[in-house]
Amino acid sequence: MSSTHAAGATRSAWLVLGGLHLLNGTAPLRAADPIVLVPLAAPLERSFPGNTVVLDWAGLGTVELRSRDLAGTRTHTAEAEGTDLFPSMLPGAPLTAAVAAVSADGWTAGPLVPLFYVSSHGAEAHVHSQIRFLAEDAAFIRITEEPIPAADVADLSWLPEAVRLHAERFLFLNNHQRYYRKCFSGKELEYKYTLVPPVDAWTLTVELYGELRGGALPGYLMEYRDEFQAWDYLNHLFEVTGPAEEERGYASFIPTTDGKHLLKRKWYAEDAFERRESHTYGLDVVDDGGFERYITEELGVEGVRLPSFRRVRYDVNFESARTGHVYGIFFDHCSLVDAWDVTLNQCELEYLRSRTAVEPDEADILKEMAEIAQWLESFLRERGLSSERGFYSKRTFLKDAVAECPELARPVA
Repeated sequence: MSSTHAAGATRSAWLVLGGLHLLNGTAPLRAADPIVLVPLAAPLERSFPGNTVVLDWAGLGTVELRSRDLAGTRTHTAEAEGTDLFPSMLPGAPLTAAVAAVSADGWTAGPLVPLFYVSSHGAEAHVHSQIRFLAEDAAFIRITEEPIPAADVADLSWLPEAVRLHAERFLFLNNHQRYYRKCFSGKELEYKYTLVPPVDAWTLTVELYGELRGGALPGYLMEYRDEFQAWDYLNHLFEVTGPAEEERGYASFIPTTDGKHLLKRKWYAEDAFERRESHTYGLDVVDDGGFERYITEELGVEGVRLPSFRRVRYDVNFESARTGHVYGIFFDHCSLVDAWDVTLNQCELEYLRSRTAVEPDEADILKEMAEIAQWLESFLRERGLSSERGFYSKRTFLKDAVAECPELARPVA
């Protein structure tokens, strides 16, 4: 990524529309291909370069359609409303007419879709590929590691390189929700805020969701089409105590809707911001001694069974428009199965994943989590809740409960 730009250089942004074959590779880029350029009033991203852009059709208002064939032998200009470009996800009359005007025999080569979002700064540009396209909007992520020369975006000199870069990453870009990667592989990064009951987790989550949607945290977007989640599940948790120090942590069996279990394993001696973790799905075990056998025979570790608990959790997921890193803020209520009045109420801030086609920077995650934590702590203080940043884990909560009632713990034979 270029580190210098001409002082006072102009920034601009363009939406690029054209044939779906330029994304799915069903036909090559040809000189006769019609392309429609839509100049935008201003870039949608706050910084250059950004990573994630979500473009709302209704928010475009009246736009100019500059259509041309790739070779530049035919050009046409018209106006349209943003909502008329893709009604019901199909090209509307203004877009169809704009393409037909620069096609020798009309356009019959396949569907038209949003292709790219291009953001330029002076004579350099970054290209963002479309990864999701729906009736209301479309989402794009950056595919250019370095800016590409684009003194004039309208001349399309950058387009062959954009098509090539997209083709290189088609597996990543063209498959539903496969455009994620995980930084700090095999680790969980999380701040925890322990809240004194009573806590209305639902209302807090909805209020936080409303503030984030309203732009209270500049530079962050709601995670596209996956921004609010509700969870309610049991945990059968075993503290792993040995035999080796590096095995310490816990193993938790979580029932899943298919009648099997997810095994969540975490390794840590003390509660901390960063912990090693793994998830194993599809375990066919039954709570008739099967958990204990799995701990001793399959995992080969020593453990103590802690009280089972039910966790009700509400999640708000959002991502950095600049980096593509995705974070979650969760409010949860945990209660012991055999003592429902023994509870833990927490708010958690966690790094989840990264939606980026270019190589991510792990250091950005630590900086952004600190920034988000400061905002979250202000949100909590405004509601009279604890804003003390900590790492108090479910394992520690259960051990504290056992300290009050030692017979709840059962050594694994």
